[in-house]
Amino acid sequence: MYKKLLLLIAGIVFLSFSLQSDFLTEQKKFQRVRTAIEQKQSTLEKALKEHQLSLQDLNILLVAYKENDILDIYTKSVSSKTYSKLFSYKICARSGQPGPKRKQGDGQVPEGFYHIDRFNPTSNFYLSLGLNYPNASDRVKSEKGNTGGDIFIHGSCVTIGCLPMTDDVIKEIYLLAVHAKNNGQHKIPVYIFPFKMTDTNMSTYKEKYSTDPALISFWKNLKTGYDQFTATSQEIRFSVSEKGEYVFR
Repeated sequence: MYKKLLLLIAGIVFLSFSLQSDFLTEQKKFQRVRTAIEQKQSTLEKALKEHQLSLQDLNILLVAYKENDILDIYTKSVSSKTYSKLFSYKICARSGQPGPKRKQGDGQVPEGFYHIDRFNPTSNFYLSLGLNYPNASDRVKSEKGNTGGDIFIHGSCVTIGCLPMTDDVIKEIYLLAVHAKNNGQHKIPVYIFPFKMTDTNMSTYKEKYSTDPALISFWKNLKTGYDQFTATSQEIRFSVSEKGEYVFR
């Protein structure tokens, strides 16, 4: 009985590993992914090696700051809990203004806590990574049935609510995400903040948007998560209340 149990566990582990490895294999079927590997993989491997990391032992976490036009990539080994910032990219263009996305067609880039839920190797914008917008909070706080969708981190340098990174840069980001998923990271976190939510910046924006108490309240909720991440460098664990507020563990 004990031997049968060990064989069953070994089979499950093997199947899990095979399924994960198959993702990279499937992605390599697409020309743009092969181009990204040819042009960018050695550069990424060198940068990771300097931090005792490799593409085969990698998890990532993305943090965007809308007003700063910055997308930071944090990395860690699969077994580690703590991330370190390794890459920082300029967001090529933006639409909308500070504040969350609340309805279809508003041109807003969302704000909140998301994860990558789609890989598109044949995107109209070269390569793209889809976000799980609207998330549970957005669905509560947004106009019911009119939240919009299809928010991506993508190539090119045009946008209506997405994060465009240029065709060259998206090759690196997409390749990092492919390897992270291939390593078993099924939900790659993406945190989108209106700005770097330091106490000083919060005071500045609270004064600037003092006539919008709902927005200030939303930002205070986001700042709790921001402060937690900057203090721990670990993935934020949260749930969403009936009112659509993030509740942090």
